[in-house]
Amino acid sequence: MLALRPATAQDRAFCWDLHRQTMRGYVDATWGWEEVDQARRFDTSFDPARALIIQWHARPIGMLVVDHGANPVKVCSLEILPAQQNRGHGTAVLSGVIARAGDQPVWLQVLKVNPAKAWYQRLGFVVVGQTATHWQMLRAPSA
Repeated sequence: MLALRPATAQDRAFCWDLHRQTMRGYVDATWGWEEVDQARRFDTSFDPARALIIQWHARPIGMLVVDHGANPVKVCSLEILPAQQNRGHGTAVLSGVIARAGDQPVWLQVLKVNPAKAWYQRLGFVVVGQTATHWQMLRAPSA
């Protein structure tokens, strides 16, 4: 059973390990991965008050950070353990974000080296902009 729960400070170690497993290859390919710098960046940005832990049968498998107060709704981070990817968990979580957004569009960005861009496109996101490193994508509100 898939569930979301609020993150706590005790989730920091899990979230750091998750980030390393899911993002290290993409960050390394884009800028290079320097462990001390990445750990500092993670500690600066990790805010358990903004994060939700994605659980499968009560075991943590991922993290979601969404700014529902933004317009468009902003998906700041969606990370799922590699061993749990391609099982429908991400689609279920992102579909929930889209449903909750209601009549607001949903925005996210993805590193250009990350093949998740194609998955986002299958979920209705379209590229609306880019930086040197990221695709910026938007999904129109559901009809």
